Amino acid sequence: MNKKVIGRILLALAVYGIFVALVVTFYDDSPDKMKWDDREAYNRQFIAKVKLEQFTFEQALTQLGSPDITEARTVDEVSYQVMFYRTQHVKSDGITTQDECTFLLFVNGILKEIGLGDNYPEQWGIIKNHLSIGNNLPIID
Repeated sequence: MNKKVIGRILLALAVYGIFVALVVTFYDDSPDKMKWDDREAYNRQFIAKVKLEQFTFEQALTQLGSPDITEARTVDEVSYQVMFYRTQHVKSDGITTQDECTFLLFVNGILKEIGLGDNYPEQWGIIKNHLSIGNNLPIID
């Protein structure tokens, strides 16, 4: 009787191990497929680890998925891309707003700045600040 019970337990553990191995191998847990609260937590944790100047626009799309909000502009042959990823829940209205996001500013595809979405200056003020601080180029209107 004991051998029969032990045999069944070992068989169950083997089946469970195979199931876990299959899930780990074939399940694609991309941010685009996560529930909103899981994605928020993932975005928050991932962005906290990102380093300026070492993270690219393509890596952001691959690792974080499509942004919740995005803006782009080219000024004097310099490409600016701002991607907003939801990182904090504010209001349950079904709409993601900038105050619920963290923004990533990419200049020519390289991450230059990270900040809370509600601190994102209106009408591309962040690009004005970047131009005046980073390169001493003329401020755009």
